[in-house]
Amino acid sequence: MPRRKTAAPKIVLLSEARLARRLLVYRERLDRVLKHNRRALGRLYTTGTLFTKVGTRAGRDLLLAHEHLLRVVSLLDQLSHQGDVPAPRKQSDVDSIFKELDTLLEQTATLTAQTNELLGELKKE
Repeated sequence: MPRRKTAAPKIVLLSEARLARRLLVYRERLDRVLKHNRRALGRLYTTGTLFTKVGTRAGRDLLLAHEHLLRVVSLLDQLSHQGDVPAPRKQSDVDSIFKELDTLLEQTATLTAQTNELLGELKKE
């Protein structure tokens, strides 16, 4: 009976699998926040609120939130081996990047929520 060749077993590092899953969750969250931010900025423009003093301030806040989101994209790229810079290997480095990601996403959510409150108040008037 001929001997069958078997493929070498695939080794999966759980830490890398967890990191990949975590990055996927953050990318999905980032997509939702970007869409929400764009929608809020569009509402400021279409309602004409962007051209008022309060609306201009809200627009600047949304642009600041967008800058935060661009930083989040940069951090996610660092973690996922994209570009010339190798991804950090030490768990403490990875954790500090995720902490910064959470902070930036929270700041963005706060700025976007303030704009939504403004738009809600303007609808009542």
